Amino acid sequence: MNLWLAFALMTAAAIFAVLWPLSRNRAVRAGDDAEVYRDQLDEIERDRAGGLIGEAEAEAARVEVSRRLIAASEPRDDVAASKPEATLWRRRAVAIVAFVVLPIVAGAIYLRLGAPQLPGAPLSARMQSGEEQSIAALVAQVEARLENNPKDARGWEVLAPVYLRLGRFDDAAKALRNVIEFGGDTPQRQADLGEALVAAANGIVTAEAKQAFDRAAAKEPGQPKARFYLGLAAQQDGDAAKAADIWQGLLKDAPPGAPWTATVQQALASAGKAAAPGPSADDMAAASQMSEADRNEMVRGMVGRLAERLKQNGSDVEGWMRLVRAYMVLGDRDKARTAVDDARRALVAEPDKVRRVDEFAKSIGLSG
Repeated sequence: MNLWLAFALMTAAAIFAVLWPLSRNRAVRAGDDAEVYRDQLDEIERDRAGGLIGEAEAEAARVEVSRRLIAASEPRDDVAASKPEATLWRRRAVAIVAFVVLPIVAGAIYLRLGAPQLPGAPLSARMQSGEEQSIAALVAQVEARLENNPKDARGWEVLAPVYLRLGRFDDAAKALRNVIEFGGDTPQRQADLGEALVAAANGIVTAEAKQAFDRAAAKEPGQPKARFYLGLAAQQDGDAAKAADIWQGLLKDAPPGAPWTATVQQALASAGKAAAPGPSADDMAAASQMSEADRNEMVRGMVGRLAERLKQNGSDVEGWMRLVRAYMVLGDRDKARTAVDDARRALVAEPDKVRRVDEFAKSIGLSG
């Protein structure tokens, strides 16, 4: 309301500034003109007396000035009667336009093109919106250029992190594949590709993502991003001990002030809390001495215990994904599909977890 009042006052001030000059009387007074012509007659007489002009020139000038003096001194009743009326009509017309027509036209245009019903946006929100529009425009420009030059590795490398920021994870993965194809394979690029694939799978380290991290680690064993996600892959596979070992080693090798140490520490803590029952070192040693059938039986026993635990605590989404993966490893696709259905029913009240299970199932070929 205060803003509208301010606008109204500003409009009134602008109209007043326009109309004020029109209200002033600009008529030339006849008396002033007559006085000027009398001064001119005196000046002509002085010039003639001083010899500056001849008698003939002085006489001609006196005749002309006298004619003007007579015209200025005569009363002009017709003009005096008609001119004020015409002037008054024009001023009223201007006032009507200024006070009535202009505000109505301006208001109609604003109501058609503006949005008075929307609340005011904070400055930060307006700046953010403008920044997003600017980024979208720049992305469109780069994309248009890449349509004509699809092998421009530098262009794809510029787009990839922007896609990640915008949440366009599939596009980011595509861009990084093109960077690797046209710009060369490096550990950092492979790690970035794996990260984009994980983001596209809602945090699940898919087989393709793990392959990218393995390639990065093979070229550069100390690559921190690849090591972190390989630890995450181990955790998602149910091997919490391996995940903890990877992350502990990553923290040990971290340079001072590394910005990612807090993330690794948090992941390490979650691995300790979420560690599911699994084989001990003695179990693994014993398993190495078993026959293939005995080993499979041991694995099936552990999988059965995990399935039983999930019946008691169905909210463990990581456990459901480990169970599905275990059935796939054992080659029991039907049980894996049944486990996916059981997970959906158990997590029905938590849509985010259901989505994670669906994405995981899709990544290992159990979509639908």
